[in-house]
Amino acid sequence: MSSQTPHGPPFSAAALIVAAGRGTRAGGGLPKQYRDLGGKPVLARTISALDAHPAVRQIVVVRHADDSALFRGACPATRAALSDVAGGASRDASVRAGLSAVADDIDVVLIHDAARPLVSRAVIDGVMDALHSYDGAAPALAVTDALWRGDGTVTGTEDRNGLWRAQTPQGFHLDRIRAAHAHHPGGAADDVGVARAYGLSVAITQGDEANLKITTAGDFARAARFLEDQMDIRTGNGFDVHRFGEGDHVMLCGVAIPHERGLQGHSDADVGLHTVTDAIYGALAMGDIGTHFPPSDPQWKGAESHIFLTHAVDLAAEMGFTLTHADLTLICERPKIGPHAAPMRARLSDLLRIEAARVSVKATTTERLGFPGREEGIAALATVTLVKA
Repeated sequence: MSSQTPHGPPFSAAALIVAAGRGTRAGGGLPKQYRDLGGKPVLARTISALDAHPAVRQIVVVRHADDSALFRGACPATRAALSDVAGGASRDASVRAGLSAVADDIDVVLIHDAARPLVSRAVIDGVMDALHSYDGAAPALAVTDALWRGDGTVTGTEDRNGLWRAQTPQGFHLDRIRAAHAHHPGGAADDVGVARAYGLSVAITQGDEANLKITTAGDFARAARFLEDQMDIRTGNGFDVHRFGEGDHVMLCGVAIPHERGLQGHSDADVGLHTVTDAIYGALAMGDIGTHFPPSDPQWKGAESHIFLTHAVDLAAEMGFTLTHADLTLICERPKIGPHAAPMRARLSDLLRIEAARVSVKATTTERLGFPGREEGIAALATVTLVKA
């Protein structure tokens, strides 16, 4: 196995995802790459995993000619440029179609199975590092089980020494693998076979058991178990207080509620939105509203608080997190929150970009105790959950 020390300038990379197969052995009625895995299509997870690598500048998905609508429905947002092309009658024909769509200024191409959605940064790094010393590189796992020959009964054994279980992505210098495919007559099992037939050197790099290829129905359950182990689930809390002052309404969760006094603050003093915003920043370990929007900066004086919340939601998405739940409690004697809870919940749902069923807005009093009980202001407490899978 290659253990080359990485050297030289970093490569620019394209990810070529082979997704033109039918996947009938997996069942389920849809091609396996479009079936659900933990709330997202398999292909969406595969695209996102490769897009997360900083060297990947372009992603080309080779799909079946009949799957354009399925592809559009499965596409996640990406940092890298994403495009799709129709595949051919065989795997190597599909790869050639994808290679023709890769930009000529790309250094290396990572050819990956759409049905391997759990590929890790470490596996990709291993391939990329080896390409400083070899024409190609591919991850694999050493065969550790005994190997038999047989047909119902054991008729012989095979030596497992030197045998490997191949994985993807299989990486190559773009010009060399293009030349290898142009020269190949077709029928290779994978791109390593095409490369070796052309005389290219291909390093074996470290594979990963989680980088399984979904082939049968049972593989979905295996992938789901690995996915659970990989999930990054975070909970954040927010707390905020604003005092009453002059005014004829209060802003709560983006809704103007008539009241004989208003809330005071540098912005529009929406204590509900401020609290949820701080909860998101807290889950990300990214400070609070004051960190990103200092009250000493005059441009935020009187600003609408949805600006702050939108920034926090965008930041979570950029870091790969999905907001799955928000729970807000407002603490005050007046105004009464109940009559306004539904529109507040709807507005919060819109700003958080999740369905209202995942948003809770409720209120309580302090039984006339403390500053909320004396109607000097409103406090709020929020909890949010973020998931990266």
